[in-house]
Amino acid sequence: MKVAVVGVTGMVGQVMCRVLEERNFPITEFLPVASERSVGKSVEFKGKQYKALSMQDAIGAAPDLAIFSAGGSVAKEFAPLFAAAGTTVVDNSSAFRMDEDKPLIVPEVNIHSLKESDKIIANPNCSTIQLVVALKPLNDKYGIDRLVISTYQSMTGTGVQAVRQYEEEMNEGKASNPAYPHEIFQNCLPHCDVFFDNGYTREELKLVDETRKIFENNNLRITATAVRVPVQGGHSESVNVSLLKDFEISELRSILEAAEGLIVMDNPGNNEYPMPLYAHHKDEVFVGRIRRDESAEKTLNMWVVADNLRKGAATNAIQIAEYLVKKGWLANKNSTKVID
Repeated sequence: MKVAVVGVTGMVGQVMCRVLEERNFPITEFLPVASERSVGKSVEFKGKQYKALSMQDAIGAAPDLAIFSAGGSVAKEFAPLFAAAGTTVVDNSSAFRMDEDKPLIVPEVNIHSLKESDKIIANPNCSTIQLVVALKPLNDKYGIDRLVISTYQSMTGTGVQAVRQYEEEMNEGKASNPAYPHEIFQNCLPHCDVFFDNGYTREELKLVDETRKIFENNNLRITATAVRVPVQGGHSESVNVSLLKDFEISELRSILEAAEGLIVMDNPGNNEYPMPLYAHHKDEVFVGRIRRDESAEKTLNMWVVADNLRKGAATNAIQIAEYLVKKGWLANKNSTKVID
């Protein structure tokens, strides 16, 4: 099986390579793909060195699978060209998420939406992925009426430039090429992505639109505030959930404990609750601070944390690819030897 990683030299691209290695994804030919300025750079995968390819060379190689993490404009231009060459694309950008004919997939939540004919599959936004993993068992059991979400999102979600800004501000007092309009070191910015005329940011509206699409419920009431924080381990979310049916908190907690891809850490008496430091480098979604909202009926609060570069990006994309392999939709009859 030929597998291309597009955007291989970027922060998420590097994590994708790591996750492919860790999960021993079946690869017979590895194609690292980079922007024009990075073509020819050396990329390590499973202890071997590879030269980064151009987009055109990778398309010409007709890989079975291309995992994209190269930004929306690049995906818009090149993902259809890969698909036309017979490649199945899993794209981590926002380019295709809201296209009606493109599935938006979180494997623990809506893998049933995938079809063999789907050649471009969208990976949701990082904050959406962890949110819907935590919400699915509650939606299945009780139904969801309304969500009020506040996110505390790692600067790593913005990329290498943001991490460099933080490090320069910490070490030198000022960043040479800042990613944000204000300092991020020892600061919080209620500003993720661009603002729209209604006062919301693109990141906040992604949470609204993507969650509705994944749950196939355009009437789901959602409001969100997204905040960028000086944290490297992952994204955190405070989620207020109004349900359609009432609940016993003990039963609700048991339902969350049994859910796929979810780990409950909820023992505040012993100071046990999810934190980015704990979620860092892990693939699961963590939930805690589960409690009834005493100001509203049929409503609870919970705290949701996940590593935004892994489950929020790379791991989710590769889990989608693993499902395609399991279904035989990526099978390459000519492949014999898997890279060790």
